[in-house]
Amino acid sequence: MLATFRRGLSTWPARLFFFFLVGIFVIWGVGDMINTVGRDTAVATVAGRRIEITELQDAYRRQLAQVQRMFGGRTETTPEIRRGIAEQTLARLITQAALTDAAGTLGLAVPDEALRQAVFTIPAFRGSDGKFDRSMFEQALRNNNLSEPRFLALLRLDILQRQLLEAVRAGAVSPDVLTREVHAFQQEKRTADAVDLPFAAAPAPDAPTEAQLTRWYENHKDQYSTPELRHIKVVVLSPETVAKDVQVSDDDLRAVWEQARAGFEAPEKRSAEIALLPDEAGAAAIAAQWLAGADWAAIQAEASKKGGSPVELTDATRAEIPAPELAEAVFTATPDVVGPPVKTALGWYALKVTKITPATSRSFEDAREDLRARVAADKAADLIYDRANKVDDLLSGGVTLEALPADLGLAALTGTLDAQGNTAEGVPVPIPGPDALRAAIVQAAFQMKQGDPARLTQAPDGAQTFYAVEVDGITPPAPKPLAEVQDAVRTDWTRDTVRRTQEEAAAKILAAVKGGQSLEAAAPGLTIRHLPPVGRASPAEGVPTQLVMPLFSIKAGEPTMAETPDGFVVAVLREITSPDPKDDPIGYGQVRDALARSIGNDMEAVFATALRDRAAPRVNRAMLDSVAQPE
Repeated sequence: MLATFRRGLSTWPARLFFFFLVGIFVIWGVGDMINTVGRDTAVATVAGRRIEITELQDAYRRQLAQVQRMFGGRTETTPEIRRGIAEQTLARLITQAALTDAAGTLGLAVPDEALRQAVFTIPAFRGSDGKFDRSMFEQALRNNNLSEPRFLALLRLDILQRQLLEAVRAGAVSPDVLTREVHAFQQEKRTADAVDLPFAAAPAPDAPTEAQLTRWYENHKDQYSTPELRHIKVVVLSPETVAKDVQVSDDDLRAVWEQARAGFEAPEKRSAEIALLPDEAGAAAIAAQWLAGADWAAIQAEASKKGGSPVELTDATRAEIPAPELAEAVFTATPDVVGPPVKTALGWYALKVTKITPATSRSFEDAREDLRARVAADKAADLIYDRANKVDDLLSGGVTLEALPADLGLAALTGTLDAQGNTAEGVPVPIPGPDALRAAIVQAAFQMKQGDPARLTQAPDGAQTFYAVEVDGITPPAPKPLAEVQDAVRTDWTRDTVRRTQEEAAAKILAAVKGGQSLEAAAPGLTIRHLPPVGRASPAEGVPTQLVMPLFSIKAGEPTMAETPDGFVVAVLREITSPDPKDDPIGYGQVRDALARSIGNDMEAVFATALRDRAAPRVNRAMLDSVAQPE
């Protein structure tokens, strides 16, 4: 069979058929492959610039991480959220590309020296002396997963775009008509007359019946329930927890000792009372008066009378005294003894040393524990983000808090708490860390569902602290028996009855004034208060904050009422005072500047949008959607 097939292939009809197949492959198969290779693989193209998928992926990951930190890791990143973040990220990259193209067309550039100075001015890159610190710079880049060339390229791009945008917004001004209207709205004052109906002045209601108490209890059971309790597991990762496991060698301690040795040595300090006189005779007279028993106040007055200057030094070192002769005299004088006058280039001095603080010097062994704590803290600060990444990877892989390795420097806590962070007995749960961290952990615990996987979250305010929470048990609230809370129920019923009594009295006064009566006639026996002028955002003493907005919603002569923590108040608007910009030039100028900044922001946004539209970006939707897919 095979032999017959081979012989058939050698015939001309077979050869012609074979060449036909090759032709079809060349035209369709190879052609299709060539079309695939030449197809544009950029996510977007803007003014001839390609935004590659890797660039979008990097920016998308940073934006997604920022959103997750914003929500504390408590909101699931659904496909819709991921898609929205990806689209916002691409829109920002497209706008930046359009701005960069426009800046290049105008010939704008960022010299290397300008870039260098911009790096030096970034606070995060400065050391304790306020100057640029290379180690701080490199650590910040590591923490943000940025290489130095990439960071410098991003910074250069940002400076270039700001040159263009700041030029656009430089001409933003607020028209006088707009400024006057906004200034008038903000600075308008309103004056009213008011009567108070405090809860304390209401007549005491009759004692409630059992039926009334029972009805109140049934209608407000949630007020008399035990709080919801949650059993949680928490791990906290911070420089302090990591430092406990950091190994510090003697070589490390010696290196820090040599660098910080001066900080463990304090020179001798002296306090002294000094009188500078223009001549020796005056200084001698002051010294004699001092020796005779005059106090410092008398010496100050006498020195000033003689044309001199009294000076008091407090804990000064030898180096802090400008005149060498004076420094020598102060640091060789016997305490509380007035010596002979001292001559310097500035004049003659009479002096008395009042206190000596001896010099101190700690040896390496004395400072060992302080050095160890310092080195451990520095190493922990360097390790914290690496440890956080490891913990995050483990949790993302499904590892529970209990199964996390013990060598990561984690502090663990397990317990039951309510939404205020207290135990069932009302005692605060000992959560490690500052109050802000404690509040964040409690909030996270009560926003999670039982069994939700733990997520590593950075502490508030960007601190170098991370935490993760698991909820493994929930005890729902349960109403307490009426007999157990009867006293509280009676108190609440009485309070509510008093409130309704005063509310009805206030409503009666309000209705009477609306019907045409004066406030005095509508509220006989009550004191009329003349309230001071109050603004929308400028409170005035004696004007309840709850009354401010109602006053700005009525016309002159109209009444209103509001409830305060202490009772009810009924007020009648007496006068509306509109501001004159001439009387408040500073406030008017602040409003004008704020409006100008807002207009500048709008101009900048419109300009950037126009550039983006003019660049006619082309977006590859399929590649954009692939970026937003879960990894």
